[in-house]
Amino acid sequence: MYLYHFGLRELPFTLTPNTQFFLGLPSHHEALQTLLTALKMGEGFIKVTGEVGTGKTLLCRKLMNDIPKEFVTAYIPNPYLQPDELRLAVAHELGISSEQANPAALTQLIQQALLDISAQGKTLILILDEAQVLPDESLEVLRLFTNLETESRKLIQIVLFAQPELDERLAQHNMRQIKQRVTFSFTLEALTETQVQPYLQHRMTIAGFKGMPVFSTAVSKVLYSACNGTPRILNILAHKCLMLAYGEGKREVELKHVHLAIKDSEIRQSQHQINNQKLLNKMSKLALASISLIVIILMISKFFGAL
Repeated sequence: MYLYHFGLRELPFTLTPNTQFFLGLPSHHEALQTLLTALKMGEGFIKVTGEVGTGKTLLCRKLMNDIPKEFVTAYIPNPYLQPDELRLAVAHELGISSEQANPAALTQLIQQALLDISAQGKTLILILDEAQVLPDESLEVLRLFTNLETESRKLIQIVLFAQPELDERLAQHNMRQIKQRVTFSFTLEALTETQVQPYLQHRMTIAGFKGMPVFSTAVSKVLYSACNGTPRILNILAHKCLMLAYGEGKREVELKHVHLAIKDSEIRQSQHQINNQKLLNKMSKLALASISLIVIILMISKFFGAL
């Protein structure tokens, strides 16, 4: 591997969310500050959405590391759970023995645990990653959890990290009660072109690299074009670029390495297919609109012709 070649202690572009590599880019820094501020406000749901690979799980783990001491955290990474399963998962996070409890009794046990936490001057923060997969009924369970409160404050706050599909679901009429409980919402943005090179250099430095940038400005621009600013795809390409440079004994990544990495990853083909699908969707909508207009014109013509 290329670790010794570049003087690295560890791999800089792994896909595992490692908070050591967290870079306070404007979007992620603002999201973290929004989360910490919202938690202090102590109300309702907090929602962070972002496209696949934009760093939601990394931000989630960073939040859990930085969360103030007056909060107790419960974390559910895979919330594709039916209502009863969700209650059990929350109970497990709270250390509640719940094998024999029915849903109503389990809810009472959870409420008592939350009261005990509140008596210590703390609040439970329930964090759910990949929240877009939650069934509607389980989202309703979460809403009912937020009804648990003392005379002065909520007993639980809920943070949802999700893909944009969650926003689409919450926009539906039957989800309006849950949507109204979302007091803070933030959308993670992809990297901009000018952020790609600092991002790459930051991860190289954290991994132990010392020296001039391995990824030049020109190389970074091509990488940006290939990944559209998505950190996960950028990490995959950067890792392959380092392997190719190491294979040739080069200390810097060259444009040919980038093109080979892109070709190996089939990034362009996938992006081309996505763009084609978007174009087809737009053309379909335009076609339907045109047909509707023609029908309306024919109906109007027929109406006036009858007169």
